[in-house]
Amino acid sequence: MHEVKVPELAESITEGTISDWLVSEGDQVNEGDVLLELETDKVNVEIHAEHSGMLQNIRKKAGDTVEVGEVIAQIGEGGAKAPQAPQAPAPQPEQKEAAPLKQETPAAESVEEAADGDGDITASPAARKLAREKGIDLRRVRPSDPMGRVTVDDVKAHTEQPPAKAAPVEKKQPAAPTTPAPGEDLSKPVERVPMTRRRQTIAKRLVEAQQTAAMLTTFNEVDMSAVIEIRKRRKEAFKEQHDVNLGFMSFFTKAVVGALKAYPVLNAEIDGTDVLYKKFYDIGIAVATDNGLVVPVVRDADRRSFAEIEREIANLAQKARNNKLALSDLQGGTFTITNGGVFGSLLSTPILNAPQVGILGMHTIQKRPVTVDGDRLEHRPMMYIALSYDHRLVDGKEAVGFLVTIKKLLEDPELLMLEG
Repeated sequence: MHEVKVPELAESITEGTISDWLVSEGDQVNEGDVLLELETDKVNVEIHAEHSGMLQNIRKKAGDTVEVGEVIAQIGEGGAKAPQAPQAPAPQPEQKEAAPLKQETPAAESVEEAADGDGDITASPAARKLAREKGIDLRRVRPSDPMGRVTVDDVKAHTEQPPAKAAPVEKKQPAAPTTPAPGEDLSKPVERVPMTRRRQTIAKRLVEAQQTAAMLTTFNEVDMSAVIEIRKRRKEAFKEQHDVNLGFMSFFTKAVVGALKAYPVLNAEIDGTDVLYKKFYDIGIAVATDNGLVVPVVRDADRRSFAEIEREIANLAQKARNNKLALSDLQGGTFTITNGGVFGSLLSTPILNAPQVGILGMHTIQKRPVTVDGDRLEHRPMMYIALSYDHRLVDGKEAVGFLVTIKKLLEDPELLMLEG
């Protein structure tokens, strides 16, 4: 018998929440198979089987909080579920012990195995999970595998409509409280859903940032004409040469690095009564996912080319949306860029990503009339940019100068090659 334990995750992470079991008790698993997904404060982690055998004695279900090192299940050897109590001929086994009962009633065993997808049905753990979610009987799924193994694609291809499930719906409807809240209308439909661990952590850190930092925001606007013209002129050649699109983020990342070099206090961190001036430029790029905002880090952005920055951002964003980020992808950033413009935001005040002392907010590009050469108006593609900063360390003069530097570098992109 082998124990399934919550593995060591990172120095700062001591617990997590089971997001979902991908296999069920009684399933046969092989070494390396994914057993469950664990949601931590920062990333989702897949826990793999370290031994082959039958999964037994699942002690924690989806939604439970578990600690590092805690035993959450067992993997037994052989092809049958092991009994829960020591084998002894004299005592009569209790009814709750499933394995002894199955031995005495072969008919019940065959019914239970067929209902769970075992017995004559061979299916992958992921296929069984999907079938359970959709209410599909695996015995009615036609396998495409010549060996008869049912896969996820077979379940997806099955057209059977899932049966109605009354019980789970009833669980989601909260019981009426004995003492309703003031003004609460119990006749109105309400669904109570617990916050995910990541959302709880995001909420906690945002509140802490506002409570511990003297946060201010300053604004400026950038004429994006030059950047747009370069992208339009070089887009196809850039794509052909580097196999990645030339976006706006590489320009902004380079401009931020140039501004941080001019104003190093924005790349610093407060440590008690000391200031840590960081001599490297690891730029965090905020990425919105279905599970909340994450900030993976582009390492050594000052040493990377435009193509390398674009490729790394695309790679990190893909990993974020697929819940494949490692903890190392999220740690150690010195400054953050967030782009609300992709969602249509015209202006915002981003919140600091502690312990960093600065964050740059990008916004949507909008054509506005701009005075050119002091006496004529032109419609130019303009973007508002915002810098939120910790006033405990950064003064207004430095914050404004930082934004002006970014504006200058973006409006004359050749400077990014010379100075950025």
